[in-house]
Amino acid sequence: MTDTTADADATADHETADVLVVGSGIAGCAAALSAAREGSDVLLLTKATKPDDASTDWAQGGISTTRGDPESLKRDILEASDGTADPDAIDVLVEDADDAVEDVLLDTLEIEFDETSEGEFDYTREAAHSNYRILHVDAATGTHILRPFLNHIDDHANIEVRQDTAALELITHEGRVHGVVTDEAPEGHPVFAGATILATGGIGALYGRSTNPDDATGDGIAMAALAGADVEDLEYVQFHPTAYAGEDPFLLSEALRGEGAVLRNGNGERFMEEYHPQGDLAPRDVVARAVETEREETGEVVLDVSTLEGEVAAEYPAIAEKCRDRGIEGDEIPVAPCEHFLCGGIAVDENGRTSLDRLYAAGECARTGVHGANRLASTSLLEGLVWGLRAGADAVDAAAEPEIVEAPELRDSDPDLPERFAAEKFTRLKRTMDEYLGLERDPDEIARASAVLRRLKGEVDAYVRTRTARDLYELRNASVVALLIARAASENTESTGCHYVVEDERPARA
Repeated sequence: MTDTTADADATADHETADVLVVGSGIAGCAAALSAAREGSDVLLLTKATKPDDASTDWAQGGISTTRGDPESLKRDILEASDGTADPDAIDVLVEDADDAVEDVLLDTLEIEFDETSEGEFDYTREAAHSNYRILHVDAATGTHILRPFLNHIDDHANIEVRQDTAALELITHEGRVHGVVTDEAPEGHPVFAGATILATGGIGALYGRSTNPDDATGDGIAMAALAGADVEDLEYVQFHPTAYAGEDPFLLSEALRGEGAVLRNGNGERFMEEYHPQGDLAPRDVVARAVETEREETGEVVLDVSTLEGEVAAEYPAIAEKCRDRGIEGDEIPVAPCEHFLCGGIAVDENGRTSLDRLYAAGECARTGVHGANRLASTSLLEGLVWGLRAGADAVDAAAEPEIVEAPELRDSDPDLPERFAAEKFTRLKRTMDEYLGLERDPDEIARASAVLRRLKGEVDAYVRTRTARDLYELRNASVVALLIARAASENTESTGCHYVVEDERPARA
């Protein structure tokens, strides 16, 4: 794919690809596979160096199917979203769901989902689901999907996978995206493509506590927004209610509650039925706020797994191992809400098209409309799979011959800039997001956050102009997305889903 025949107006050393995919989670892998199946040469770039650098590898609970009842799943998605999800987008998801799972996960990758003793799929249920319809591999489903997926596309004749490669800027010209500039050279390395698909994951690194990998810095959202692409629903940052409350948090899958585990406060009382009719299986935003309220009022909240039908060690070995590593003994695991998923992102249509020509997005960085103000459990892997497949196929149809245009010039004039600069600014950004743009938001505090983040972005921009370094660009991307979240939160004055606006009020028991 290397091409060094650039014209006089472009960087001489560059590469070309029919379709360029940025990101190596389930959405990026699906997009690459879909485009390659259509005969295109695909280059997949990822800053990850191992599978667990991708958010997909961290996904626990499973992947939802319709189990032959798409209308039921559609109702659950819409209800969990507080009525804000786009019905047309949900239709796309539920209509494609079972075919996508069967084609890619079962037939192509041959994922061995858990089965019952009778040899049938062992469907589980999670919060706000009305039926048992979730395929899983104990509570480490993402790992068992992503690693075979990466191996499959890495062996595909039409796909080149390049790890440890960060996209720094989109290459744009007259409203059209022509590829990206990567960090493979001190002044940046242009990669031109007939179509570009962003599948860069979430924003967990913007918060002090998150269930995301450390490099989830919102790169795709920031690059797209800076290039002029539309973004939507960025105020809807979902917090998972049951992450381990101590240092080094980890997710305690909703499958545990789906199979009978219960939440108890510091007084040993079950409390969720006093907040919502669905009790421990209420929508995530409701449970997260209730858990935080009970923690403040009674000192702690624990997930009691003694009520499970099976043993945690046998049914959920990955979770049991994490508990042992942290010295957790007994049946009560201390939990607290933790940043988990961004429901908004780069605005896309049913095929992953953004507002910029030949730019696509899929997965957590994309706003499809499926999630609205709050995501239903175990729909993220499904959404990434469905929109990745759609984006890859549509990108092949829309792609033209890669056009060599002038790429952004990056600089490396200050190679000795202390690395602690990025670390210090990230600490400041996380503190601001945790304090002012977390589980609950106050209008005055949102305004305060915006002011802090504007100053921070100005400081970061000054340094980005002097050094081409991945950590600085990640910091720039994080500060851009943080500002966009603050702006969206300030413009939405009503509490909806996981955007909860308070003015000296607290959620109360029903």
